[in-house]
Amino acid sequence: MIIQDNQTLKVLMLGYMNEEAYLKTKETGLVTFFSRSRKSLWTKGETSGNFLQVKQIHIDCDQDTLLIMAKPDGPVCHVGPDTCFNEVNDPGIVFLDYLQDLIKDRKRSMPEGSYTTRLFESGISRIAQKVGEEAVEVVIEAMGNGEDGILNEAADLLFHMMVLLTEKGLELGDVVKVLKSRHK
Repeated sequence: MIIQDNQTLKVLMLGYMNEEAYLKTKETGLVTFFSRSRKSLWTKGETSGNFLQVKQIHIDCDQDTLLIMAKPDGPVCHVGPDTCFNEVNDPGIVFLDYLQDLIKDRKRSMPEGSYTTRLFESGISRIAQKVGEEAVEVVIEAMGNGEDGILNEAADLLFHMMVLLTEKGLELGDVVKVLKSRHK
């Protein structure tokens, strides 16, 4: 079976699973292998704490290989790297999906003391105003020489834009669709 990070889509490792390991994986939601050398089951992370939480299981067209989409709780390889292929498993831009989900969750749950909650409570006019303020601050920073300033203001603009989109029932994926439709 192949284990792939459900967010970054990096291949994390390859392992062997028999029927008993598969059933335990389905039951616990944690990836469990069958060790052919030890002739026993082992759940990834039972020693290290770096479990693999199952998000989806797919079977290939020949029905002889599983692809398990998982969320790793830390480095996957037993010798230390993020993956067994010695790759860094950095979410990079995929972090925006996480942030979008967090913003949507804040809108649903409206936790007390949260800045995002205060934005949603203030209404669409205030949220739109914040987007405008942050856009102006990006322009001001762009006219200067500092890299940190523009990066911080761009982050503020992107965050507030994501809050605005969420308030309107939209998300960054919808913006990406528009950009893709314009690309020729």
